[in-house]
Amino acid sequence: MNSKIVKADLKLEKMESAKRIKNNDELKVASEIFDKQTLENLYKLSKQSYLDILNGTISTGKEANVLIGIKNDSTFVAVKIYRISTSDFKKMQYYIQGDPRFNVRSHNKRQLINSWVNKEFRNLNRAYGNKVSAPKPITTENNILLLEFIGDFDGNPSQPVRNQNPENPEDFADKILFELKKLIHDAKLVHGDLSFFNILNKDEYPVIIDVSQSVVLDHPIARELLDRDVLNIHKEFNKMKVKISIDDIKKYIKYDKIFK
Repeated sequence: MNSKIVKADLKLEKMESAKRIKNNDELKVASEIFDKQTLENLYKLSKQSYLDILNGTISTGKEANVLIGIKNDSTFVAVKIYRISTSDFKKMQYYIQGDPRFNVRSHNKRQLINSWVNKEFRNLNRAYGNKVSAPKPITTENNILLLEFIGDFDGNPSQPVRNQNPENPEDFADKILFELKKLIHDAKLVHGDLSFFNILNKDEYPVIIDVSQSVVLDHPIARELLDRDVLNIHKEFNKMKVKISIDDIKKYIKYDKIFK
């Protein structure tokens, strides 16, 4: 057996024996996402000092799981692992193929996921580099994305707004629109799946996450996705009893100047 795989297996055993993967649910997650290639990728990240151990789950989804990582200096990172077996490859191809930054023609699932991870990394770089409230990207390794951990110093992750309502909904809505405008006009990105599932409440300030599907403004479906984002965020505001119209949202984000 490949020595790297053996070492990676030992690394996972170390995590489990130290009770860093804590319960049956997390062990089930581990068995689903830690294939041999993913273990090799984790081991490589560990050897490069990006990651030492895993310590619990932030979120689970059909396509990716986000875990809490701890570095040698005891600081936290978020570890997003895309799952080869359950990802929606047709959706990934749909969003990537029209992106002028990529020329992906392969139908190889693993290569497509690697491109998808790279797309999210580059989108985060655009957002964070233009001072949008979003996690700072750290590095990628094939199907793994390492990014800034959004949470407290004890390793408790910030919750999506869907799970943690803001104390002042109107003020929070204003902050969301402010960050959305920066994402569009400064980072030149349309989120494409904006909702209170993909916005964290970090100390009463929104943090935009999950930008893998986000597209640049000259993508063929950018306007369609922006219209969907505006509609979705309007619905979310209504649930918080924030009274703002779709036209007001469009006026605030200067919708009429986006695609000129």
